[in-house]
Amino acid sequence: MRASDRAYRTLLDEIQNGTLAPGTVLGEVEQATRLGVSRTPLREALGRLAADGLVAQQSARVTVVTGVDADDIRELFDVRRALEEMATRRAAEMADAVAIRTFAELAAAFGEARLDGDAGRDDYYALIARFDAQLDAAVGNDYLTSALRTIRTHLVRVRRLARDNPDRLAASVAEHRLIAAAIAARDGELAAHATHIHLHNALISILESLDAAATTHRGAA
Repeated sequence: MRASDRAYRTLLDEIQNGTLAPGTVLGEVEQATRLGVSRTPLREALGRLAADGLVAQQSARVTVVTGVDADDIRELFDVRRALEEMATRRAAEMADAVAIRTFAELAAAFGEARLDGDAGRDDYYALIARFDAQLDAAVGNDYLTSALRTIRTHLVRVRRLARDNPDRLAASVAEHRLIAAAIAARDGELAAHATHIHLHNALISILESLDAAATTHRGAA
């Protein structure tokens, strides 16, 4: 792996998991030293993160991690809803016998998912990643899947806001099971509708989590 790719992957993971919080200053010299790369590959990595919208350059040598507020999340979900409804409908309409069997297996896996502790939640998100990968393969549209990958890059950060809401996670499991089952049944309208409901519920839950966190912060101030 190239040094710039390694730096990009490390910084991306740290931004997505919250280790590098919004507003964190990424000094060029400090980050190059910490990551064990020279400044040229670091600049390449930061350039890719800036293109992703995850960092913003404040000066020639100082970059900061961008924030995520309620308006950002609403805009993200506007695009996500359009793309994912299209993708699930298209996947249902185009699914071949192998894809149908795979989505049926995914529906069964969602039905058996357990959310006990961090390990259970991590397994669930790994199952979502499998579903996303199969959806991309079934859609067969490079432009659509590229756009979805960009959305998912930001979604990893946003999803952390819902990890501690067990009721929402349990509902999300059932929603994903219905989407996968609808695709397996080649029912494009049901797949798209179930996706719409899932994303509506996810957005409401995340915005409520943000509001609750802001209320707590104001109360502690």
